[in-house]
Amino acid sequence: MKGKFLSICILFLAISVYSQDSKTLITINKEKISVADFKRVYEKNLDAIDNEEAKDIHKNLDLYINYLLKVKEAYKIKLDTLPSYKREIATYKNQLAAPYLQDTTFIADLVKEIYFRTKNEIKAKHILIRTSKDAMPKDTLIAYNKILGIRNRIVNGESFEKLAVETSEDRSAKGDAKRGVPGNKGNLGYFKAFQMVTSFEDVAFTTKVGKVSMPFRTQYGYHILKVDDLRPSKGEIEAAHILIKDTTNASKVKIDKVYKRLLNNESFEKLANLFSDDIGSKARGGKLNKFGTGRMVKEFEDAAFSLQNIGDYSKPFKTRFGWHIVKLLRKHPIKSFAEMEKELRKKIKRSSRMQMSEKAIINKLKSTYNIIEFESAKQILNQKNIRSISKDSLQNIILSINNKQITQEEFVNYTRNRRHKPIFVLFEMFKDKEILAYYKENLVNTEPEYAYTLKEYEDGLLLFELMQQKIWMKSSKDSLGLKSYFNNNKAKYNSQELKSVKGEVMNDYQNYLEEKWIADLREKNKIKVHKKQLKKLINYYKD
Repeated sequence: MKGKFLSICILFLAISVYSQDSKTLITINKEKISVADFKRVYEKNLDAIDNEEAKDIHKNLDLYINYLLKVKEAYKIKLDTLPSYKREIATYKNQLAAPYLQDTTFIADLVKEIYFRTKNEIKAKHILIRTSKDAMPKDTLIAYNKILGIRNRIVNGESFEKLAVETSEDRSAKGDAKRGVPGNKGNLGYFKAFQMVTSFEDVAFTTKVGKVSMPFRTQYGYHILKVDDLRPSKGEIEAAHILIKDTTNASKVKIDKVYKRLLNNESFEKLANLFSDDIGSKARGGKLNKFGTGRMVKEFEDAAFSLQNIGDYSKPFKTRFGWHIVKLLRKHPIKSFAEMEKELRKKIKRSSRMQMSEKAIINKLKSTYNIIEFESAKQILNQKNIRSISKDSLQNIILSINNKQITQEEFVNYTRNRRHKPIFVLFEMFKDKEILAYYKENLVNTEPEYAYTLKEYEDGLLLFELMQQKIWMKSSKDSLGLKSYFNNNKAKYNSQELKSVKGEVMNDYQNYLEEKWIADLREKNKIKVHKKQLKKLINYYKD
């Protein structure tokens, strides 16, 4: 029974506190300011104040009223209409809204997925049929059907690598016989997260080993790929090398001599500096930047990653660049998820994947908003000269999002500098943009923390401009007023000369002007503090 009574008391107390927060604490003219409004400002820096006098409710309430009066004055003289203010607020809104445009669940899942693709690496080969990003639907269909036909031939038993050489429009598949560069037959070797364009990586890691994907599109055109292997990542290594830039027998003799000197315990770094033809690394003892799989030619990668112990070096081996000897300097195995999570989040935010997060937000909004496309108004999309239609003929509503109506003119304006995409694609992009814009505009109604933070910034910016005009600039220009203030208050200062204490006097004069101004604002405005709520508030903080 006692426990039940205690629970009821706690509940009652919570309801009482909540109900007081919604009560009016101050009325300025006809505007009501709630207890909650004051508490939010008062409590913001309460923990940082160690002076009991500075915590005094009455003093803080007076300061808060002065702040409100200044902000009201700023709006009264229309400082919020200044172009500089509008630009600053627009920039801040975009920054403040950024976290709300990210689907946190989507990002959390994506980070885990990217970690899997970092901890593991995939080996694949592909065939490409090129299409431009702004290709017309009929051209993309031709490319799609062409690569679908190639896939059918592979599924029916033809060699992927043979068809890559014959049909792929990725030039590396065939190689360059004139330059002595062999074709890779579509083989891409091993790769992991962030080493391919996002859509390619996604398909590769979602296709089973041994299977051929369905055609998919990237910025380069249509691809199919076949996954050959999935294995744990080898991480990254630091290595040094000695390069003799020639593949002839004479170069082989030269690299063998260098290798023999290594076997006689001569310094790798010294020999690299003396004999290596790699200008970029020889001065550093042959040291290369840290690398993982998929970053070097296969022969070099195989030799480097086969070294087991720090300080080991390989026998001479040949790549298309010449003869090498490589030395292992350091290993960097894949870190744990906890160690990599922060770094992966940063990489994701810098990559095109953030657009996927934004798209996830848009798709959610589409399911909750009342979005109407007006088909009769959309008929303008069928007109070839859509950008030449007169403004007067573009006033029909083409799209509505909840209570917001968007005209044909707004859509046509959006298309003017985007001529590289088909008009129907542009309409979908425009619709997504407007959905996101509506969401951002409505954040002040749906996200209290966003609304409070934005209001604080808006008022703070106005207050700065107001103080600049009313106090700081005025005091700096009013030399007669400053001199008069000094003469009337000489007893406060240790000098009879204004120039020797001008900084101190200027500060005091600004405080004097501000006090006079505040007194004038209090005189011009009708202020009422609701004593009953103030008393409750004082008791609340005493407890």
